[in-house]
Amino acid sequence: MAGFDKRVTSYEQALEGLEDGMTVLAGGFGLCGIPENLIAEIKRKGTKNLTVVSNNCGVDGFGLGLLLEDRQIRKMISSYVGENALFEKQLLDGELEVELTPQGTLAEKMRAGGAGVPAFYTATGYGTPIAEGKEVRQFDGRHYVLEHAITGDFAIVKGWKADKYGNVIYRHTARNFNPLAAAAGKITVVEVEEIVEPGELEPGEIQTPGIYVDRLICGTFEKRIEKRTVRD
Repeated sequence: MAGFDKRVTSYEQALEGLEDGMTVLAGGFGLCGIPENLIAEIKRKGTKNLTVVSNNCGVDGFGLGLLLEDRQIRKMISSYVGENALFEKQLLDGELEVELTPQGTLAEKMRAGGAGVPAFYTATGYGTPIAEGKEVRQFDGRHYVLEHAITGDFAIVKGWKADKYGNVIYRHTARNFNPLAAAAGKITVVEVEEIVEPGELEPGEIQTPGIYVDRLICGTFEKRIEKRTVRD
């Protein structure tokens, strides 16, 4: 609850209660703003048969890609296979169930889940395989597909700064899917670079209120870049 100290002292404590077969919502976009230490803790715990909801699945050997190595992920709900060869291989070999979802639709599914909205209509995906088996309605002469909201047993989130009550600020584009995931988790765990005292954060800059946050931990981060491009 807001007003209570949300800090925990270890990553083991941060993910206490995570069990096989659960659904995990993970913030981040590519490798930007990913909760890299929480992902590493899931790897260490060996939790299996997970459904993971995230824009993508990291890269080979880093981020959510770590969880593919021991086949800890049963199903991915995501928008992009992209930079992860192991993800692609497991998908093509039928070893990993993948539900590809348009990026904006995925964001709205998570936002709706956090807002308590069970479903919504969107024109995105109509007339494509995305719409197969889904309810379609027509509004003002245009067809819309019914999409269901997403919630998770756990949400793992990366913030920049937070106070000990769990009010969180994200830095620039690292905000991405993080606040959406934070609101849609039954248990939301946030790792940040700095924890400050209540009152030190400008109220208007807080992007995830502490009411959504259950556990908070301060960590250090590699912040790996997917593709570094420089001039010759």
